[in-house]
Amino acid sequence: MTGSVPSRHHDIADDLRHQITTGSIKPGERLPSEVGLADRYKVSTVTLRRALAVLQGEGLVEKIHGKGNYVRRPRRKIVYVGGWGTLDPWTAAEPKLRITVRSTTVPASVHLTTLLKVPTGSPLAEYTCLSLEQGSPHGLARIYIPRDLAPAGFLNDDSACREAAQRFAILGPSPATIRETVSARSPTPDEASALRIGNNMAVLAITRIATDTTGRVVEAALLAFPGDRVDAVFTAHHLLNERPTQG
Repeated sequence: MTGSVPSRHHDIADDLRHQITTGSIKPGERLPSEVGLADRYKVSTVTLRRALAVLQGEGLVEKIHGKGNYVRRPRRKIVYVGGWGTLDPWTAAEPKLRITVRSTTVPASVHLTTLLKVPTGSPLAEYTCLSLEQGSPHGLARIYIPRDLAPAGFLNDDSACREAAQRFAILGPSPATIRETVSARSPTPDEASALRIGNNMAVLAITRIATDTTGRVVEAALLAFPGDRVDAVFTAHHLLNERPTQG
């Protein structure tokens, strides 16, 4: 009897998963309250929340703060095109995909100092971009540019800057090189909150550093996407060294 207690939340998750996948509980539908579900399954709210955490980690259920738990609607993946750093043009133009952009000036933190190779506290232009489809977050980008290199009017929603920001693209001067570091990891508390995901769901994290011909870093971007909603595409070009013709 004692041995079956630890798996009780898995039994509850299995039952709710079955109801979701068979359509008994439909996409977008709000689940009963946690207290109500705990009473229905005759378990504590702690056990019930563990069951919901399993479904949240699978991407079947999302918890919206102050509203409750909802069955997640099936979502089309977005495509991040590596190299020049942008969302796929078709995806970015999709009318159902809305991207909010917030811009401000911030002092360089220790982490940004390392990425941008600027003194701590240096003024940086910051763009915070959040992509949403039908109100559900798809991706989060924080883009930083040395303040003296920021496009004119960046704090006034300059149309050219806003268009670039809406594609998560390079905002600063045209770079000579771009280095992208890609990893799968747990979300930070800010990312989990903005993307409305549980701490047990992995995010695809991309750190993009753009430099000019002198080696100066002109932009650093920190991108985070829920691992189940994005494909990252990178294309390598093989350069052939042609030998000079003799004679």
